Amino acid sequence: MYKVPDMLSGATDEALLVLYAQGDGEAARVLTERLAPLAFRLARRMLGDEAEAEDVAQEAMLRLWQAAGSWRAGEAKVSTWLYRVASNLATDRLRRRRGVGLDAAGDPEDERPGVVQELIAADRAAALETALMALPDRQRQAVVLRHLEGLSNPEIAEVMGLGVEAVESLTARGKRALAAALAGRREELGYGDD
Repeated sequence: MYKVPDMLSGATDEALLVLYAQGDGEAARVLTERLAPLAFRLARRMLGDEAEAEDVAQEAMLRLWQAAGSWRAGEAKVSTWLYRVASNLATDRLRRRRGVGLDAAGDPEDERPGVVQELIAADRAAALETALMALPDRQRQAVVLRHLEGLSNPEIAEVMGLGVEAVESLTARGKRALAAALAGRREELGYGDD
């Protein structure tokens, strides 16, 4: 059976948002497939909780749909706007959590059984997650956006509402803290002679 090519897959985020505002449901589908994973990954890395991250991603996308009709072209990239909303929502949840101890919050679990490499990768991811969660909120946010989501410093500055120098400082301090937290675990995490 012949499949019709997806004409919207090459459209910009902004063009898709405009089409959605005009009632195009297919544009909403394409934009959701493209952007919802970004919001989810950011929230997951900031919160350390998959269920909460799903809630944040859904809320961020809902807010995007609500803003579609009044979107002002050229003011911000749609993805940058979504990162900012997801960051703010995750930060709000972190603030509400402050009364909860680390033990009560629990650790994310990886239930997949697998070969040695998968286990090592899972241990490394868990160690990074634990080290990330120990960072102050703003440092964690800057490190996640820069090194895990790949945003540039000016984009991060826009998301976080800070100057580029402040972002650079937060990122550098966060990286140093992560390096210090993980320094004694190289062999345990399978880096041995790397």
